[in-house]
Amino acid sequence: MRLTASRARSALLAAFAVLALGTGEAAAQSSCQTDFEKLTATRNARIGAVNALQKKGKGKLDPVAACPRLNALVAAEQAMIAYMVQNQKWCSIPEDVIAQAREGSGKTRNIAGQACGFAAKVKKMQAQQAQAMKRAREAQAAGGGGPREPGVPAGPP
Repeated sequence: MRLTASRARSALLAAFAVLALGTGEAAAQSSCQTDFEKLTATRNARIGAVNALQKKGKGKLDPVAACPRLNALVAAEQAMIAYMVQNQKWCSIPEDVIAQAREGSGKTRNIAGQACGFAAKVKKMQAQQAQAMKRAREAQAAGGGGPREPGVPAGPP
């Protein structure tokens, strides 16, 4: 699942809304455009990091590696939404643009939650496996573990 298509569309829609529906004041348009470009660049960089992982995994995401990157993407989207809400009037951002951004970010949060939940399970299983291996090595070193070589028969009983 590529994250760029729907999210990029939402970001572009929001950017066009900011540019096209400005308050008429050049300062507002310039300030909103500059701020929004920075937020969009951060978000797009986070999407690029997730997509690079997906490409590396031949279309699949490694949840352990993806979890922190997806969380960073969620944070970037939340920063963008917070900016849009805080500056909605100043930048003339329509409510439906904010609603679309929230919906897209909700989907990203769900994907991040699933990946991070699975990553936590994988890490827990790896820790349990490492602990079991450590116990097996300790038992073998103490002489109580592992197979023993059969002894030579002593003769008739």
